Amino acid sequence: MKVAVVGATGMVGTVMLKVLEERNLPITEFIPVASARSAGKKLSYQGKEFTIVTLEDAVNLKPDIALFSAGGDTSLKWAPKFAEVGTTVIDNSSAWRMDVDKKLVVPEINGDVLTADDKIIANPNCSTIQLVMALAPLHAKYTMKRLVVSTYQSVSGTGVKAVQQLDNEEAGIEGEMAYPHKIGRNALPHCDIFLDNGYTKEEMKLVNEPKKILRDDSFSVTATAVRIPTAGGHSEAVNVQFGNDFDLADVRQLLNDFPGVVVQDDLHNNVYPMPINAHDKDDVFVGRIRRDESQENTLNLWIVADNLRKGAATNTVQIAEYLIANHLV
Repeated sequence: MKVAVVGATGMVGTVMLKVLEERNLPITEFIPVASARSAGKKLSYQGKEFTIVTLEDAVNLKPDIALFSAGGDTSLKWAPKFAEVGTTVIDNSSAWRMDVDKKLVVPEINGDVLTADDKIIANPNCSTIQLVMALAPLHAKYTMKRLVVSTYQSVSGTGVKAVQQLDNEEAGIEGEMAYPHKIGRNALPHCDIFLDNGYTKEEMKLVNEPKKILRDDSFSVTATAVRIPTAGGHSEAVNVQFGNDFDLADVRQLLNDFPGVVVQDDLHNNVYPMPINAHDKDDVFVGRIRRDESQENTLNLWIVADNLRKGAATNTVQIAEYLIANHLV
């Protein structure tokens, strides 16, 4: 099994290497790939040193699987080149997510859509993944009608430059700005670029991607995405109206029974999901489970996950695991 990691030196790529080491995929040849300026440098994986290669060299090596985390433009240009030589690409950018010919996959929910013919597979947006992980079992039983999502997203979702901005502000250092405003002691209702409809790209990902993953466009979604000064981990306040009434004990049981979801909802002991506790974990944590008493059949949830793990690297690796386990590569 020949596996390439494209963007191996980046923030998500680094976590991807860590996840690959932890999950012990049957890799016989590991190929770290990065930009031309990093080519030739050494990278450590499983206690061994590997030489970073260029995208062109990686294509010529014809890996079985290529895990991409190098940005949308790189994916648009290079994923088809890998696919042409028979490589299965699992892409972490937004480039292919809403392409009607590409699968958008969270393995616990819709891994069954994958076939051996899928040579470019899209990994969903980090905020989308934790959202659908919590909502999939509830939608299956109670049928969602409308979702209102408000996110509280860490600076790591923007990238290294944003993490450095927060670090600089906390240290009182003037430095390069990833955001148009200070992020320390602040909240920016501005994740990704603004679109003509007044929403950001991040908000529209939350509107569109869940419908594709859940294979159902009968429910409506509206979202507000906010960047907050946490180093890692995304949080979401979710209000969901169902077509059918629900029992809160049953809701908790459905969530607890769903693989990859952990309920943390002990208010007497101040137990609820927080990004600081989700750090470096692959689970999606759900708490503050309560009825919306202002309208019928409506539930409030608080959903937290490590955006670099399940929200990116781990889900990508899990797709690879699914492909291998089901003999699709």
